Amino acid sequence: MKYFHLVWAALFRRKARTIFTLLSVLAAFLLFGLLDSVHTAFAKAGDNVSGVDRMVTVSKVSFTMQLPKSLLPRIENIPGVKAVIYANWFGGVYQDPKNAFANEAVSPNFFEVYTELVLPADHARAFAATRTGAVVGAALVNKYGWKIGDKIPLQASIFPQKDGSNIWTFDLVGIYEARDPKQRAMEQVMFFRWDYFDEARQFGNGNVGWYIEHLTDHTRSDEVAKAIDALSANSEHETKTQTEQAFNAAFVGQFGDIGLIVGSIMAAVFFTLVLLTGNTMAQAVRERIPELAVLKTLGFTNRGVLSLVLAESILLILLGGVLGLVCAALTVSALQTSMGAQIPMSQVGGAIWLRGVLLMIGIGLLIGVLPALRGMRLRIVDALAGR
Repeated sequence: MKYFHLVWAALFRRKARTIFTLLSVLAAFLLFGLLDSVHTAFAKAGDNVSGVDRMVTVSKVSFTMQLPKSLLPRIENIPGVKAVIYANWFGGVYQDPKNAFANEAVSPNFFEVYTELVLPADHARAFAATRTGAVVGAALVNKYGWKIGDKIPLQASIFPQKDGSNIWTFDLVGIYEARDPKQRAMEQVMFFRWDYFDEARQFGNGNVGWYIEHLTDHTRSDEVAKAIDALSANSEHETKTQTEQAFNAAFVGQFGDIGLIVGSIMAAVFFTLVLLTGNTMAQAVRERIPELAVLKTLGFTNRGVLSLVLAESILLILLGGVLGLVCAALTVSALQTSMGAQIPMSQVGGAIWLRGVLLMIGIGLLIGVLPALRGMRLRIVDALAGR
């Protein structure tokens, strides 16, 4: 810190160039913060403590293949299983393809197992009494302005009705909320009765998409999973039972390798950033060759000059990078406030900041090392020749 004023003065020797470079660094780390936030959210898709005692059973071949409902009583009789629910993905669209949201046909005891979702008692009774009833998360209700008693038409993308119609109409009889504000993403789903869905659909009757087992003791999950899968061993509908966390992570993986996508984008961004800032630092040091020679004349050692140039390059990246991550944090908060959980993003927290700062220091060292070595090896006589 003793020579911080020298580093600061050198950094802003060309104010316009420095400001534009800082804006480039800011933009790069703003993008880094946003993408890493999305990546973190997808990576933690199943890390919900409330689900550690739940298992999911799907087809061993493919998530899209259905399982016979006849498995239900057999799974319920397995020791360690407290309750079993079942569901089907529906894939309906509301009015316009842009309005796509998750919608599922579920068993009557769904909300008894998913206790993190709060459905008022009168809404639960209406759901049980209404064949075409549906319950919707508060976030979706707020988005579309629905109210109890409304009819919600969904255009089926997978399951037509027996009469060939692709339009399914549901009666909104309940609105649920997430018990924990951090789980608002769960308010983006519409649930309706599986029995109505199974009676009306054109094909696949008597089958379910997946089972969810509520365990009496989560430490027995491996034992229970093996017992469930043994029920269908060597049959045409072999199953794979896993924790809800693993299932959610696998489901998210269907959208693509998020880590690879994010990594590829950031590699391109930071490669460009290194070229840009590296050129800026090389030009800045080249312009100050005589000044560096004067510093050596005044007694600065080779190591001292090396440190000054490296400090300048690191400071350049740190200033822009910190501003970029601050902007990313503000942007994520604003998006979560205005759009709820429609965009899966986690807060720009300590882990993202740590990765970001380490990346800033690494880039700073990378772009500063060659100019710094040039300054360190500088000969005073050669630098001042012609002056």
